[in-house]
Amino acid sequence: MTLFPEITRPTLLLDEGRCRENIARMAAKARRLGVHFRPHFKTHQSAEIGGWFRDEGVRACTVSSVMMAQYFAAHGWEDITIAFPLNLRELPAVAELARRVPRLHLLLESVESAAALDTALDAPTAVWLKIDCGYHRTGIGWDDARLLEHTAAVVGSARHLRLHGLLSHFGDTYHARGAEEVSALYHASLAHLRQAQQTLAAHGFGALALSIGDTPSCALLDDLGGVTEMRPGNFVFYDSTQLAIGACTAAEVAVAMACPVAALHPQRGEAVLYGGAIHLSKDFHPAGDHPVSYGLPVLLGEHGWGEPLPGGWVRSLSQEHGVAVLPPVSLAQLHPGDLLGILPAHSCLALQAMRELVTLDGRRIATLLLE
Repeated sequence: MTLFPEITRPTLLLDEGRCRENIARMAAKARRLGVHFRPHFKTHQSAEIGGWFRDEGVRACTVSSVMMAQYFAAHGWEDITIAFPLNLRELPAVAELARRVPRLHLLLESVESAAALDTALDAPTAVWLKIDCGYHRTGIGWDDARLLEHTAAVVGSARHLRLHGLLSHFGDTYHARGAEEVSALYHASLAHLRQAQQTLAAHGFGALALSIGDTPSCALLDDLGGVTEMRPGNFVFYDSTQLAIGACTAAEVAVAMACPVAALHPQRGEAVLYGGAIHLSKDFHPAGDHPVSYGLPVLLGEHGWGEPLPGGWVRSLSQEHGVAVLPPVSLAQLHPGDLLGILPAHSCLALQAMRELVTLDGRRIATLLLE
């Protein structure tokens, strides 16, 4: 009961040293590959952590919402991409951002949005066409030549829009296991993105930049095939999903949810935790023979946490409850009221749920969600 005595409820712990090392490593990789580094800030959503990127020479960022763009613009970021298709209901706010952010980049995937945006703006603004390379979340299909050319033509004839390039998220790499599978999925998607680029080049739209953004590819591959820009985000913390993919080591996971132990059930090999879906989210990944794991248990110590416990996994979450399966030797070390660490399945959503981080020395780091 002496470890982290100030913690009384689920708390998202941050290992600052690991986090800074993750930032430095990815920034160095971008420099080595000659790729523009525009990290996605939706994972940490923190002006302070954004400053750690500045320490590594990073001056451009990606965000996932207009609200997030406003927050980082207020903290001095002048080169921001909103990597979400334009929300027409926020056009006045977008126009205001375009006036005060010198290098604002926006995503389009329809003729209607392009025309509405041009009407709303009174300052030149860079736009990217969002391309669906096979993930099928959103974007213009890479092989829809007619829509690609039509949308690009509308942008090209607009008063305030400047077509900067093609942007995609190769999200299917999150289903891969190991560098070989990640590489195969990445290069298949990249071939589709290049085909879209070639289609537009044939219609007079040359020299379009290519921007990609998934953490598994950016973490594991040593050759990104000559893309212009990379926008990984999750790498700043990593999580148990990235660990299952093989995109990181356990020693690189920089966040863990400290959860009070509510009850122990040795006969079932389980611990009941105060830490549920409203803390960890309901995202999951396969763990060993188990198709659904909401996180991986770790023992907490004075200097952080160690490797995931062998055979341990979070098998279920309800609103406040979490049920962790633990090996007998680990169960024997725990008592009700102790803390157990959980490497979340998705660190981005865990941060979104918790709204703040607590460093290992007890310092609180706020995010835009508290401002």
